[in-house]
Amino acid sequence: MTRPEARRFITALAEANPNAESELTFTSPFGLLVAVVLSAQATDKSVNKVTPGLFHEAPTPAAMVALGEDGIARHIRTIGLWRAKARNVFKLCQQLLEKHDGEVPADRKSLEALAGVGRKTASVVMNVAFGDDAMAVDTHIFRIGNRTGLAPGKNVRQVEEGLVERIPPDMLRPAHHWLILHGRYVCKARSPECWHCAGYEPCRYPEKKARRTLHAPEATLAETTG
Repeated sequence: MTRPEARRFITALAEANPNAESELTFTSPFGLLVAVVLSAQATDKSVNKVTPGLFHEAPTPAAMVALGEDGIARHIRTIGLWRAKARNVFKLCQQLLEKHDGEVPADRKSLEALAGVGRKTASVVMNVAFGDDAMAVDTHIFRIGNRTGLAPGKNVRQVEEGLVERIPPDMLRPAHHWLILHGRYVCKARSPECWHCAGYEPCRYPEKKARRTLHAPEATLAETTG
């Protein structure tokens, strides 16, 4: 997409979902950090089911270390990779206490030095907790960047750089939420629902017209029945 097309696309998503925000449940930067680490290869819904009990017992890094790796694991057994995640959460809490006085750092270098924290997780924390314009690229945003022509790239870093370049600066921070929710509920991996896509016009997905035509009766019925 050109920059004007990118603005039209992002503006359309914003108008369709003006109050978009993270679907993870958290009450502090620490809670967000742990939730995002737990969400790797797991759904936000599955994480939201385990974090209330976990944070009730261990609401701070010190309490989490006192709970121990086995205690953390006891709360998160229902999510994917729970053993490795329990180990990472325990270790990152130790690091927060040892290096940051128990506080979550706001800069990328410090965040990425924590156990279980990569570039995407750091970007989410910077964006959501600290108001940074960081663009976190997950599987949904990577797919949208390539499928729509918004920011094509062979890897997540290329897509991230393309998004930062094309999305207007004043829209960059909230665009993370607009894009991830659009990918989660409309521009799906296997069955993109082009027939009710807010960003249909500037989108460059080659199959969008065929998918909209294929589902035209369904779309019309949905509109008439509410």
